[in-house]
Amino acid sequence: MPCYEIDGLKPVIHPTAFVHPDAVLIGDVIVGPHCYVAPLASLRGDFGRIVLEAGSNVQDTCVMHGFPGTDTVVEEDGHVGHGAVLHGCRVGRNALIGMNAVIMDNAVVGEASIVAACAFVKAGMVLPARHLVAGMPAKVVRELSDQEIAWKSDGTRTYQELTERCLATLKLCAPLTEMEPGRERLKFDDSVVPLVDLKKGG
Repeated sequence: MPCYEIDGLKPVIHPTAFVHPDAVLIGDVIVGPHCYVAPLASLRGDFGRIVLEAGSNVQDTCVMHGFPGTDTVVEEDGHVGHGAVLHGCRVGRNALIGMNAVIMDNAVVGEASIVAACAFVKAGMVLPARHLVAGMPAKVVRELSDQEIAWKSDGTRTYQELTERCLATLKLCAPLTEMEPGRERLKFDDSVVPLVDLKKGG
């Protein structure tokens, strides 16, 4: 993957983490154990430090950056959805940042909270633990149920398993020109569903 040293600082990637070859890491970036960094993620530690703690994931086209002297941190088991932007903020343990959400400088997302897709969390905002936050600008909507937090944890486990799958089996290949007869699908347990579907069934 493209890793770049700047001012003598090189990214650090734990051997049990998976960073996709098309992600970009620059400078003071620390990727902890069992983390997953998806294609086209940009982790720019050219001003402040970027930290992914154990078991966290940062998905496709996410951006992590911060002002000089700041830390941008995703704590243990944090989950950052496609296209999110984290700038000089802290995402608490087991929290989820929805797709295309923006978390601004000095904001803190509380432990086991969910920031909804496309939410804009203003600079300096401190979000409570175990709450749903949504809107532009973001507002605290309500406390999360145990079912919702369990759903989030299940989703994060699938990314931790994806780390292992990628380390074991991901490789470049030439595409087929047509689908094989009886092509199999990837197999997962029934807990890996969109939250809206889980609520329908529950």
